[in-house]
Parts: sequence; structure tokens; C-alpha cells
Amino acid sequence: MVKNTSFNLLSTSLFLLMACFGICSCDNGAKTPSRAKYITDPAKLSMIYSMKDLDGTGRLYEIDYTADYKLDEIIKAQKTNPNDLFQYVAYLLYDELPKTKTTASYGAGCSAFAVPEDGSIDFLMGRNYDFCHATDDKGGYIPTSAILVRTAPKDGKKSIAMVDGLNLGYGQGFYTDPDKDLSLLMGLPYAILDGINEDGFAIGILALRETQTLQENNQTKIGPTVAMRMLLDRASTVKQALAMLKEYDMDMRESGTSNYHFFMADATGDYAIVEYTRNAGEAVPHIMETFTENDTLRCVTNFYVSPTMVGTKDGWGSEHGKARYETMRNTLKAKNYTLTSDEAMNLLKAVSQPPSSEITSQTQWSALYNLTERSMRLTILREYAKEYNFKVE
Repeated sequence: MVKNTSFNLLSTSLFLLMACFGICSCDNGAKTPSRAKYITDPAKLSMIYSMKDLDGTGRLYEIDYTADYKLDEIIKAQKTNPNDLFQYVAYLLYDELPKTKTTASYGAGCSAFAVPEDGSIDFLMGRNYDFCHATDDKGGYIPTSAILVRTAPKDGKKSIAMVDGLNLGYGQGFYTDPDKDLSLLMGLPYAILDGINEDGFAIGILALRETQTLQENNQTKIGPTVAMRMLLDRASTVKQALAMLKEYDMDMRESGTSNYHFFMADATGDYAIVEYTRNAGEAVPHIMETFTENDTLRCVTNFYVSPTMVGTKDGWGSEHGKARYETMRNTLKAKNYTLTSDEAMNLLKAVSQPPSSEITSQTQWSALYNLTERSMRLTILREYAKEYNFKVE
């Protein structure tokens, strides 16, 4: 089914022109971008072809997402299953519809903490994104690409956010792989895993081994990545974000293989852990609980901090992420809950993980957000001697 063919000739000419002149805003030598098969609009194509390869090896990209990603329509559609969500993204944002279904997946191990910066008036949030994309035979792992996405919605807040490319089928070097279709880059705003906006509000998502959350309070249903997109676009503070989340029914069904909790912080120094729990005897988490203004809960990994979930597979006392949690908690306590920026990055390094048989292993990136400056220090794949610096602009 063709939605819009009026730009076909122009877009084809644009692509050929780019190919002839080797136009690619990246350090790829003579390599050119792969084709976006289902995108014909010149403005969208220009956006896709402006992507930059920041490390020159196809492991870290940056894109300035300038198209309208139609958040209100996405929220209204209530597509909470990732495959349904990205199928709807294709319908809404592509110019031609593919004959096969669009697919996506999620996963997030991770560690996070929030702390005032020592010797400064700034506030920091540290976040490791851990997820091992193992090969089918479990004998190795698939190299992914991290993608930094800049957004500046017309009626929302500017932000920068991180995407695991393999969640959309984009591994290392995908951008210049002639066999890859770049159309799904249109869905990047809805594949984010952590980020910060122009007001200094930041959020990340972390995995829990538990039945997936389903709230049924007769409110609009929302999935985890759409919720994070909404909060980065519209919340200035943790308090605003918590109020917004309460207006929706969270539905995490089929969002990867895990349940999830959120960690968030803002430029006022506020921070919170958001978990969805259940009463004794119930099977499905559905109660939103928040934990904030407690120095002992300035960090989180992959088990519940809620007393409600004690005794469950990933309840308090679980070994899932416990060593990382204790390292963060003990370090923060020893430093009187303040760290310099370098100490914070070193803490992320201390709790980073190599790849292993555990799906929530392998640190894909470490992001240290300065909430006051609206900036991020980033390293990929535990290469802490090489940093990338970004700012919401």
C-alpha cells in the first residue's frame, strides 16, 4: 500500500546525488548511507542521511531528529506491544508501507544513581545500560550500535536520549550496510532507554525478572518507552513526571522478557525510583509505587526496592544486580552522598559488566548526566579512556 508517492522522483534523485558524491556526515571514508526504502519525503531523507558515525567504526551514531514524530497520536493509539507500536510508527511516519511487519524488541539490565556534585551546585545522574545481545548458539555476542537521538518537538522540550540499535535490528556499521533498510530510524524517539531534556529532567529504565506490569484503571494505556518519550518532552521535574505517570495505565506486556522500573532525577536535586508492584496473592503488578527523598535509595539495579515485593524472584534481597547495588550504595555512603564528576564516572566504571551468559550483562554504554548543565559524558563498551560529550542545545 502506497501512502504518498508525490516525492518519489525527487527523493530518488536525492539519494543518487548523495551516492555519487559520497555524502555522509560521518567518518566513513567513501562509504554512503544505506537506503531508506519506505521514505520518500526529502526532509525525512535529509534527516536520515545526516546521521554521524562518531567513533568511525559504526558503534556510536548521532542523529538530529527533525521530523514530527506525532507523540499525541502515538499515545492515543495505545500501542504498548513493541511490535504493534513500531508497526503503527510505520503507518504513521513512513511514506510507503512495507509488505512485511515491522518488528522491535527491548531489554535493559542496568545500574543508576543520583547525587549532588561535590564542590559544586550541580546535580548528577549516572546510568549504565547493560544488555548482552548473545548469538543464537550463546557462543558469542552480536556487536550493537548505540545511537544518540536529538529531538526538539514543536510543542515540547528539547532532549538527547540513547537507543540500542539492535533493538531495531541495527548492529555495528548498519548505517552503511547496503543490505540494511534505514526506514525504521523514523521510530527512534520511541526506542529510547535513557535521556535528559532541556530543563534537566533525566530518566532511565532498568529490568526486573517479574510478571510484566498491567494497570487497568480505565485510563489511557502507555508502554515504557512511549512513557519516557512523553516525560522527556513534557516534564521539567521529577514531581511533574510522577504526576503524569499516574494519569496513565502502564502496560509492559511483551516489552522484552522483563518487567521494568524507572529511575529519574532533575536539576532541583530531586530523584525517584518508580516501581509497579502487586498485593499478596496477586499475579500481575499493577500498583505504582514511588521512592524518593531517601539517601539510601539514591541508587538502583535489577531488583525491587519496594517492601511489597520481598520474597519474589527479584524482590529485595535478590542476587540479581546485588553486587553492583552494594558497590554503589557503599560508595555513596562513604562519600557522604556527594561525588565529583570524575568519581561518578569511576563509579559507573566500577559497576560496569563484561559480556557473560547473563542477559543483563555487557555494559553497552555509561552515561553521566549533569542535570544542572543539561549535558552528558558518554563512554561505550567500557572504553573509559575515550569519552564523548553532549549537551541539550
